[in-house]
Amino acid sequence: MATRKETVEYVLDQLDPLPVRARSMFGEYALYCDDKTVAFICDDTVFMKPTAVAEEALGPETLAPAYPGSKLYYAVPGDRLENREWLQDLVQRTADVLPAPKPKRAKPAKPAG
Repeated sequence: MATRKETVEYVLDQLDPLPVRARSMFGEYALYCDDKTVAFICDDTVFMKPTAVAEEALGPETLAPAYPGSKLYYAVPGDRLENREWLQDLVQRTADVLPAPKPKRAKPAKPAG
């Protein structure tokens, strides 16, 4: 089941004014903060990347695959999404502990012809 756009809009609204964006990926979404992938939104559930921050905030009992065959992520319970300050803190602290994204390689120029 694909994530509804309303869910993504709600999550982004809860995270405002953080520098976050969502990018559609195969009917689901990746959530970025400070240009770092901090979470995925799959089947209308937010799955935080595995970090010590997420483990402390959510606990190991929330570990679940974001989609069939994925590694385990920390699923954010729906009632926690309603707590704007808590969610903003979790997302920002997760971004703070993740490494900077690798620079993208430039594509080789096509030969003229």
